[in-house]
Amino acid sequence: MSTSNPAPETDAAKRVLPPRPKAAALVALSFTLLLYLVELADVILPGDLDQGGIHSRALSGLDGVLFAPLLHAGWSHLFANTVPVLVLSFLAMAAGIGRFALVTAIIWVVSGLGVWLIGPSDGVTVGASGLAFGWLAYLLVRGIFNRAAGQIVVALVLLGVWSGMLAGLLPGQPGVSWQGHLFGALAGVLAAWLTTRRSRKAAPGNLEA
Repeated sequence: MSTSNPAPETDAAKRVLPPRPKAAALVALSFTLLLYLVELADVILPGDLDQGGIHSRALSGLDGVLFAPLLHAGWSHLFANTVPVLVLSFLAMAAGIGRFALVTAIIWVVSGLGVWLIGPSDGVTVGASGLAFGWLAYLLVRGIFNRAAGQIVVALVLLGVWSGMLAGLLPGQPGVSWQGHLFGALAGVLAAWLTTRRSRKAAPGNLEA
C-alpha cells in the first residue's frame, strides 16, 4: 500500500539546483582550490607528487585510488578540468551536500579501481576528470531514475554543452585515461541508481503488503 502524498525526501531528490546554493558554491570552490594548492605544492616541493597516482595492477600503487583525483600532470591539465569540476560538482549538490558526498565517494572509488584494473601499466594515472565524467553521467541519468522532467531538461542542456567530453570515453587519445573517464561515467550511473533506490525506500508511506 502507498499513500498519495509526496514524500519530502523524494521531492528533494528531484531538485534541479542545490537547496543552499551559497553553501554548494563554497564546497565546489573549496574543492577546486584544493586541487590548485596540491598542484602548487607539487611544483614547489622536491620530489614528484604525481607518483602518488594510480599504478595499474601494482599493489603498491593501489593507494593511488585515493590520491589520483587530487593530482594533475601540470597546470594545463588542471585548467582543462577546472570548469567541469566547478559546474558539475555544484549541480550534483541538488539533493544536498550529504547526497553529493555519497555520489562523489562512489565515483571516486569505482573510477579509481577501474583504472587500477585495466589502466596502462607503463605510467601513472592522475587527474579529476574521472570525477567530472562521473558527475556528468550522474546528472544525465538521475532525471530518468527520478522521473523528474526538470532534471531531464538540465541533462539535455549539459549534453549539448559537454557532448565533446563523450569522446574521452573511447581509447585513442594519447596521454588521456579513457579508462578513468569510462569507469567514472559508469560509476555516475551506478550512483544515480543507488541513491534513487535509497530515496524510494526511505520515503514515508511506501509500504508494501
